[in-house]
Amino acid sequence: MTTERIGPPLVGDERAMLRGFLDYHRATLALKCDGLSDEDLRRRSMPPSALSLLGLVRHMAEVERAWFRRTIAGEDVPLVWSPDGDYQVAYDPAGSTRSQAFAAWEAEVAHSRRIEAAAASLDVTGRNARRNVDVSLRHVMLHLIHEYARHNGHADLLREGVDGTVGA
Repeated sequence: MTTERIGPPLVGDERAMLRGFLDYHRATLALKCDGLSDEDLRRRSMPPSALSLLGLVRHMAEVERAWFRRTIAGEDVPLVWSPDGDYQVAYDPAGSTRSQAFAAWEAEVAHSRRIEAAAASLDVTGRNARRNVDVSLRHVMLHLIHEYARHNGHADLLREGVDGTVGA
């Protein structure tokens, strides 16, 4: 599988820029996983960390679901990997496969895109029950850009540790 990554727009309105940067970071995470086996994707960074590329993909499925479906759309859905609401479960890649993790993540990204596209503006708000605050779609998109950027830095190091690939 080869991921196509399109750079974010250089000009555009706020929504187009946010959408472009978020999609760029989503593609970057997928790109970091291209060409690796399930075993490679489950490889952990270094003790005591349990961080792995597959764990990051699973975690980002949770992040997409929590912020777009649960917060902005107000859907009453459980977490992807933990019916008990334990966000840490996603990081454990044991027994998980690329196909399972990517199917869940890609489904959540599709839901997120649908929710964002249907929103009248970036000022649409939803309730973040975990923090007990209202947040705007603008905040959610900025938060996800931040979350992906941070974890893509982790993914850079994880990928280099697996097969020496750097950059991109």
